[in-house]
Amino acid sequence: MSLPPILTTTEEVAALAAKLQQEQVIAVDLEADSMHNYQEKVCLLQFSTEAETVLIDPLAGAELDPLKAVLAEPQIRKIFHAADYDIRCLARDFDIEINGLFDTMISSQFLGEEKFGLADVLRKYFAVELDKQYQRADWSKRPLSEGMIRYAAEDTCHLHRLVEILEQKLIEKGRLDWVQEEFALLEKVRFAVHEGPLFLRFKGAGTLDRRQLAVLEALLQWRDAEAQRRDCPLYKVLGNKSLLHMAKLKPTGRNKLQEVEGLSPRLIDRYGGKLLHQIGTALELPESELPVYPRGERRQKDPQVEKRMSRLKDWRKQVAAELELDPGVLINNALLDELARKQPQAEADFAQIDQLKNWQRKVLGEGILRVLS
Repeated sequence: MSLPPILTTTEEVAALAAKLQQEQVIAVDLEADSMHNYQEKVCLLQFSTEAETVLIDPLAGAELDPLKAVLAEPQIRKIFHAADYDIRCLARDFDIEINGLFDTMISSQFLGEEKFGLADVLRKYFAVELDKQYQRADWSKRPLSEGMIRYAAEDTCHLHRLVEILEQKLIEKGRLDWVQEEFALLEKVRFAVHEGPLFLRFKGAGTLDRRQLAVLEALLQWRDAEAQRRDCPLYKVLGNKSLLHMAKLKPTGRNKLQEVEGLSPRLIDRYGGKLLHQIGTALELPESELPVYPRGERRQKDPQVEKRMSRLKDWRKQVAAELELDPGVLINNALLDELARKQPQAEADFAQIDQLKNWQRKVLGEGILRVLS
């Protein structure tokens, strides 16, 4: 296929938006640079109608405001594959909201597909092979290579045909309303705004004592500043395992840094002095200034709740097998736990179960009540 046009001006985007307003269905995707920069950003957008594919380069200065109305219009279907991240990025970077969503990845999951990545789905239905070398490409680099442009276009140009197949299968299985509810919830997702210490978002911080926590926070603050200075992702400065190991070990000399998992001689040469300075500063903090890890009220183990949870899991496994679905897609563990604790006894009691979706109540409600009775 010939290379799609790349729009670089606001005037071109406005003209495209006017054309898209006349469409009933649009396939959409985006490429970001999360693997290569400190603050990820949208670097390219792809739009496919049934007739053509067009790319937009927001890094060239094109404003995306003209697209807001068409992307928010619920009467125009927007096809995405794995829309969660894209919806969050569009809202954060451009204040764009998506309505009228159809997600082909969620559809594939609800059809019981074992492999539901875009490359796997396109290979199965159309024998199309996506070039995986571009999945981790730096999409902020310019100019884009011909291979990258073709790869970006392939992400959307097959989605119209794919929807026809998946939607028919969902109708045949009686699951179209299931995914439609999932789509409506997905349209509302946004990136969380994080405040407070960095250790609150660090896996494993809850296992540390207060002094170790102070060391970890000092190291995290340093890494964050260094990643900003270099404009690179956090993991390219230093990995989480090394930071956690340092927080536990609290090394005070270069010889001790050699014991830290994942800390190579090259990294010690480059960062050793700065790491030791951060650790030393944390070790000198008075006890009264040491951070405290916030802990919610610990739930007491309830043997009856655990029995109900076990029965619910056994029931879920059986129903998921009958429906040929992944058990976690059918109903996740967090929801099973809430059901086991609140133990609804009648359909009216489901109003207290916040996470329970309408399709789950309709399809699984009777079975849940039977297991819990």
